[in-house]
Amino acid sequence: MNKNQLVAAIRERKNYLCVGLDTDVNKLPKHLKNEKDGVVHFNKAIIDATKDFCVSYKINTAFYESRGLQGWKEMEETLQYIPDTHFTIADAKRGDIGNTSAQYAKTFFETLPFDSVTVAPYMGEDSIRPFLEYENKMTIVLGLTSNKGAQDFEMQKIGQEHLYEKVLKIVSGWGSPDNLMFVVGATQATELSNIRNIIPNHFLLVPGVGAQGGSLSEVSKYGKNEEIGLLINSSRGIIYADSSESFADVAAQEAKKLQEEMALYI
Repeated sequence: MNKNQLVAAIRERKNYLCVGLDTDVNKLPKHLKNEKDGVVHFNKAIIDATKDFCVSYKINTAFYESRGLQGWKEMEETLQYIPDTHFTIADAKRGDIGNTSAQYAKTFFETLPFDSVTVAPYMGEDSIRPFLEYENKMTIVLGLTSNKGAQDFEMQKIGQEHLYEKVLKIVSGWGSPDNLMFVVGATQATELSNIRNIIPNHFLLVPGVGAQGGSLSEVSKYGKNEEIGLLINSSRGIIYADSSESFADVAAQEAKKLQEEMALYI
């Protein structure tokens, strides 16, 4: 799914919700914990329950890579199960010298055919360029995050501007709104107006709504553009909303609540 198809899906389904499949084997419902394919069964049930209320799924690769070969198989099977009507994100935060990044790009755009992947910009253009060479794929660059450590570098001033502002300005020139997206944490909603002044036409991937305390209304108010331009991610607030055998039904209810609120802002 490319950017234009994503925009069309948002308009049609009246939401810009991304469901995060940050599936921790230790947090599975009790009846799935001892199943060999418990993670896959859990993910498939979540996808079936929420697909009508979202436009995207984000797989945090760390929760799968940490489990070795079994985890990689689970990630691949989960990705294959996601309908092609939904935008897929590999939340991998890769970034290395060019020839290494080329292998990472191949991993997440070919071997595992995600629509997009998150990357870190610290090493500069040659570390991101291999991802941008792929047609109809989105490279999602870390912009302004919500973690405490954002103060260490991202919010530091370089002359009259913050480092994150400089990153947005420079990186946006390496591609276009068709192949570049930026991560902006939901708890940084007060910075969204400024960010929109810098990158008015790019999509923003916004984690942190729900369990992390971000405000959907504020993010929508200050972050939207003419194409909506937002993917708001909710992970724990949806997939771990219930730990009983009814977990998927409760996940659907939580996703539906977000979808209905988003419809008001479109």
